[in-house]
Amino acid sequence: MGEVAVLLRLMPKGVDTDLKAMAAGVRAAVPDAAKLRGMQVKDIAFGLKALLVSVVMADSGGVLEATESALKALPEVESVEVLEEGLL
Repeated sequence: MGEVAVLLRLMPKGVDTDLKAMAAGVRAAVPDAAKLRGMQVKDIAFGLKALLVSVVMADSGGVLEATESALKALPEVESVEVLEEGLL
């Protein structure tokens, strides 16, 4: 099996959400089966910003779902959306 690169968009609970705290939570929440490759803040609209998270994981069942669930469980995160997914 190969590896998969995934780009996730994490939307915060609101415009007042501390994205630095959110990023720290992401670092701690990513499962061992996935490797965090990078994060960046993206402006959405009207002061709302999203956190884009790049992760690389094995192309095996359940790893992406486990990663999404771990990120959705963070208190600062409203939603998690897969923007891109591709084999390496």
